[in-house]
Amino acid sequence: MKYKCMLCGWTYDPEKGDPSKGIEPGTAWEDLPDDWKCPLCGAGKDMFEAVG
Repeated sequence: MKYKCMLCGWTYDPEKGDPSKGIEPGTAWEDLPDDWKCPLCGAGKDMFEAVG
């Protein structure tokens, strides 16, 4: 499952992780730190929605 930022449209893909923040590929959404932010706009995890 991927997660899309409702503010800017950036999508977190667990298979890719977030190298800009040191998040390794294969990191599940649930395993991201609570203070993780969107690398594009800085939105918190609560601003993301699950997308197929």
